[in-house]
Amino acid sequence: MAMLVIGLAIALVCMVSVAHPASDDASGRALPEAGLGALAPRGTPGETDSPPARRVITLAPHATELVFAAGGGERLVGVARYSDWPSAARALPRVGDAWHLNAETLVSLRPDLVVAWLPGPVQAVQAALDAAHIPVLYSAPTRLADIPADIERLGERLDTAATAVPAARALRERLQTLQATYAGREPVRVFIHAGSHPLYTLSDAHVVADALRLCGGHNVFGAAGPAAPQVELESLIAARPQVILTTDDQAGSDPLAFWRSVAPHLPAVREHRVIVLPADALYRPGPRLIDATQQLCEALDVVRQAPDARP
Repeated sequence: MAMLVIGLAIALVCMVSVAHPASDDASGRALPEAGLGALAPRGTPGETDSPPARRVITLAPHATELVFAAGGGERLVGVARYSDWPSAARALPRVGDAWHLNAETLVSLRPDLVVAWLPGPVQAVQAALDAAHIPVLYSAPTRLADIPADIERLGERLDTAATAVPAARALRERLQTLQATYAGREPVRVFIHAGSHPLYTLSDAHVVADALRLCGGHNVFGAAGPAAPQVELESLIAARPQVILTTDDQAGSDPLAFWRSVAPHLPAVREHRVIVLPADALYRPGPRLIDATQQLCEALDVVRQAPDARP
């Protein structure tokens, strides 16, 4: 799972850099729009030129979650592998995963809209989609604000604005509340643990870093060039993180077991300051990432209040 997340993070940043060549921030944080429609669909009508979609296929788990949030769950006729939330998604036909798609299955389901994550994986089936006149829209949130924006745009495309607009408004209000609550809090130095063998992290080009920023966390490898840089243990020790952020698929039953074996003297390990969040909620840029962000903010605030939290 962790290696999949790393690969997706790298590919996402590559896509965004193509979609927004005028970005004034190499980390990707200043990109003005990176959500649905950030890339123009090739050979297909624009969003506002098409009738409401009635048969939808999603090619990434987060896109499945966004369609459900926008009120379009009943329109879904096929989803990507690993689409398991909400529970209704588990019963839908699978069309492959983000990197291995079945063109015959896609076309046989007769979709009038495909919602994808990256253009790269779609290239293998693009000819079949073009021949069947099936439009493709892309959803690639790189900021938390892109999530409600994508829900609204999907609502427009599916004619489900009555559900999508309130859902997006509720998410924005939650983000605004988090911003108001944690703005100005003392920064906490955080290492994002994205992979163990070898050790990987995530830079500020990933949407998780936006969640960390909102909570007043400082990504100790945020300025790293790659989206998912490999980290030497010596560099991690020198970075002096106060907290390690990891996920349930990395942590297992004992979140400290790995760290006790590789860096027992790291302050975050010695003081048991390891935050464990659900991997799917943290790494999928859908509504559940807002839930994970709130959990992260609350956990970092506990660290701030601890007398031994300083590195």
